Formats: sequence, structure tokens, C-alpha cells
Amino acid sequence: MLSGFKDFILRGNVISMAVGLAVGAAFTAVVTGFSNAFIVPMIGIITRGTGDFSKAEFKFDGVTFPYGLFVSAAIAFLITASILYFCVVVPMSKVQDRFTARKVQEAVDIKAALRDCPRCYTEIPAIASRCAHCTSEVEPDPEAVELAKLPAQR
Repeated sequence: MLSGFKDFILRGNVISMAVGLAVGAAFTAVVTGFSNAFIVPMIGIITRGTGDFSKAEFKFDGVTFPYGLFVSAAIAFLITASILYFCVVVPMSKVQDRFTARKVQEAVDIKAALRDCPRCYTEIPAIASRCAHCTSEVEPDPEAVELAKLPAQR
């Protein structure tokens, strides 16, 4: 029972996920600190507040609403999301596009290339040497044979 748990914990994807969560938490703490130390006071100065916008609040019917905490958390979230998007998601999608574009070019579907039979005018694969409908012999398309990497047929 414990050996199964040990195998689960020592699996690569569990450890990678734990490291990713730890790095993400540290990154969030850094962004929140930056936001609270620089961005929020600048907003307080621009809005002619006290300089510490995170402590902004209003009272309604004897209840205090600290909306500055929400604004400060929202700013930290926007900074985190934009940095992750522009520094991680966009570059990774460009890398994936490069690799998938090469795979698409390599994986050409030979059977998708069609042409008409010169005798019965039905569609046949471009690499076919005999029509499936009228069984007449036809010359295969040389470009399709080359793409399929088939030996030359006689």
C-alpha cells in the first residue's frame, strides 16, 4: 500500500506539478508585492488619494467597504495574467506552430489527392495505376508517386 503511494509521489508529472505550483506561488507573491509597492501608490497619487490606494474604503449605512483591497488584488491579477500571457503563452504557441507546421507538411495524405480516370471519368487516387471502377490501366501521377515515396511503376 505504501509502495504504491511512493510510486505515485515519485512520478515525474507529480513532482513537476508541485514545482510549477511553488514557482507560481512565488511569482504571484512577487507581482503582488510589486503591485502594492509601486502601482497602487501611483494610482493613489494620480487619483489624489492618500498615496496608499489599498486602504481606500467607503462607508454605507454603518458598514465599511474596503474597495481598495479589491482594486489592489485586481491590479496584481492583471499584471500576473499579462506577464504570463506575453512571456509564456505567446512564445509557446509560436514554438508549437513551428513544429506543427512541419508535421503537417511531412504528413501529406496521398489518398486525398484525386484525379479523373481518362476512360470512365470517375475520381481515383492520384497514385493509382488502375481504375477501381472500370479496371482500366492508368498512368499514376508522377508528383503523387514522388510524394508517396513509392518506386516508379511500369
